[in-house]
Amino acid sequence: MYKYEIILYWSEEDNSYIAEVPELAGCMADGESMLIALENVHTVIDEWIETAKLMGRDIPKPKGKLAFA
Repeated sequence: MYKYEIILYWSEEDNSYIAEVPELAGCMADGESMLIALENVHTVIDEWIETAKLMGRDIPKPKGKLAFA
């Protein structure tokens, strides 16, 4: 299990909850509930990392909570 920060919010436009992983560019998932979006994003994180490995790209280490100025 990876420990990346996940931002979870409701999207009126998509009519679903969105889970984003800021440390992994483009890594996000949706779901009809917060729990489903969270479950889905864990699958997408695994797929993101697997694809990055296959392409020889660096995989960022989880930083945990990001600090904003």
